[in-house]
Amino acid sequence: MERRSRENHALFLLIAGLLAWLIPGAGYFLLKEKKRAIIIFVTIMLTFCTGLYVGSIGIIDPVAAKPWYVAQIMNSPMVAILGHISSGGGFPVYGRANEVGHIYTGIAGLLNLLCIVNTVYLAHQQRVEWSRD
Repeated sequence: MERRSRENHALFLLIAGLLAWLIPGAGYFLLKEKKRAIIIFVTIMLTFCTGLYVGSIGIIDPVAAKPWYVAQIMNSPMVAILGHISSGGGFPVYGRANEVGHIYTGIAGLLNLLCIVNTVYLAHQQRVEWSRD
């Protein structure tokens, strides 16, 4: 019985983390923290979309800008689709717009990574408190 409870707990943590990555803030929504989920979703999406607006879709480049792409992919799997679209090289971006766009989208991804870690931690804490009761 104890082993099954641990497996369910690990599965719940995995689902919470995966959901938080698929849609920023969705992990908090799963934990019934709706206000926090909305704030996180709006903040991360506005930051990411601002970066796309400044730098165009060309700043998501999985080939030439791998370090930035690693940070950007933390936003959502949608970044992989955008990276596939822009990998043809038809969206060149140069100069300051390139730098600012990378910074905004990278920061949005790293912020979402922090939220994913926090979601998994809060999910773990809630399960531990429920099991004590």
